[in-house]
Amino acid sequence: MARTLIGLVAALLALSACWAAAPARSVVAPQPGHALPVAVQSTPLGAPMPCSGTFVAHDLDHVTTTPGATARMFEGNGSGVAIDDLDGDRRPEIVLANSYGANTILWNQGGLAFRTERMPQGDSRAVNLVDVDGDGVLDIVFTRRLAAPSYWRNRGAGRFEQELLPNVARPAYAIAWGDLNSDGALDLVAGSYDAELLTMQGNSFLMGSGAGVYLYERHGQSYTARQLARTSQALALALFDLNGDGRRDILVGNDFALPDQAWVNQDGGWVASQPFAATSHSTMSFDVGDTDNDGRLALFATDMKPYDTSAATLATWLPMMNEMRSPPLSGDRQITENVLQVSDGHSFHNQAYARGISATGWSWSGEFGDLDNDGALDLYVANGMIEAELFHYLPQGELIEQNRALHNDGLGRFTPAPDWGLGSTRSGRGMSIADLDGDGDLDIVVNNLRTPAQLFENRLCGGASLEVDLRWPASKNSHALGTTLVLHTSAGDYTREVQASVGYLSGAPARVHVGFPASARLEWLELRWPDGAISAIDAPAPHMLLTVTPT
Repeated sequence: MARTLIGLVAALLALSACWAAAPARSVVAPQPGHALPVAVQSTPLGAPMPCSGTFVAHDLDHVTTTPGATARMFEGNGSGVAIDDLDGDRRPEIVLANSYGANTILWNQGGLAFRTERMPQGDSRAVNLVDVDGDGVLDIVFTRRLAAPSYWRNRGAGRFEQELLPNVARPAYAIAWGDLNSDGALDLVAGSYDAELLTMQGNSFLMGSGAGVYLYERHGQSYTARQLARTSQALALALFDLNGDGRRDILVGNDFALPDQAWVNQDGGWVASQPFAATSHSTMSFDVGDTDNDGRLALFATDMKPYDTSAATLATWLPMMNEMRSPPLSGDRQITENVLQVSDGHSFHNQAYARGISATGWSWSGEFGDLDNDGALDLYVANGMIEAELFHYLPQGELIEQNRALHNDGLGRFTPAPDWGLGSTRSGRGMSIADLDGDGDLDIVVNNLRTPAQLFENRLCGGASLEVDLRWPASKNSHALGTTLVLHTSAGDYTREVQASVGYLSGAPARVHVGFPASARLEWLELRWPDGAISAIDAPAPHMLLTVTPT
């Protein structure tokens, strides 16, 4: 992100087109409305730990490393983390990617104790835990700095074997998974980070066929590759319904001056779209959530903007900002701050400033989760940057910032929550939020750069929750990615979604957590499956894990 890099990126952008037409294809639209009966297994969640009104930080046995004593250029970008149950014991594991050292699996032994396994490979950026082959168990997929994604097939008994993703051969930085053509199998969307490829490969990258944005549709045992764009600076990807037709569309968050890219899922192909009046300039992560409980999902994107204007904060930012300043391009929709795209049912409007989340620092992963179990999605953002040239005036080239925890007031407005004890200054990058100890509240894992990863154990007080684990054995999409859940209660309705990719280079658990006020009466749980079917579960009990399987 230094000045020399900006020139290289500009040269690259001048040599290639931003958009490429997508080939026509057949699309099977979901058939809404048909009822799908389900079997429900209810398991009580564990007893909560004594509450203290704060989170408790624990170091994890993993450090994402850089190759030297100082981080230069993209060495400061770090890597992601994913959480989910890899061995079927209902205790989610933690998988941490490492950009230069070995990747790590932390096997959950219960009680927040973990057994460390170093994987035989590193050189990784993103990590997702998904059932690639549709056999019912979760596999591991990493993206790598200069190569195609690395696929580790789950063979059971804690054993993984590296295999190829057939016909997935292009370099990828960010990835996302979903059944995008409604055939029951998971498709892959991948975006390259051309700035790093250009820096590392030089002329061989410029003279080659490049990378860009690809849709890999699963057909049998292989994938059909469709290039959506020749150029990409993708730090984030989201599969998000942009036009309200019930189908997931593709959204790419780009670094630098390349605008974010979007394609709408329409019969016969993918159509490039510009759904937003304003977007982040250097988009670093995406997450989606119903922030005001109106039933509509909003999209949050992080960027870089100081979270306060104190003299101490501005002293660390202004020299860099003055050196990087460039005049805006005519007609550019990009703004250098976070955005929250909120739909009114017809169009999207950026409400990040109005809702108090436009400026959170040099922000990497920003993710939603009901951290205090009151029914409203809160927000946590991992911050910091290390780069020797960009911050040459700071010790070790490091911008030290606190991570930001922001509490949702229930109406979609956010205020800082410093009392929660989440203000780590360890230069966070990837993040995943899940209930790691099975007690009904959400814990947080952050993959820091050059310092141990951290687990933040939730010891907040109050509220209640329900957790839902979907199984779909009749489908290759065995964990029902793309399902929407709506919990109807006496205190209101709470909408959540099953997704595999979240934030910056990270993976979300398929198990869905829904918090609500302790006084709320649970009326029914509505499931809207990816094929359009609808299931209903009457009067679920609180503080339960529901394992739901179509019958």
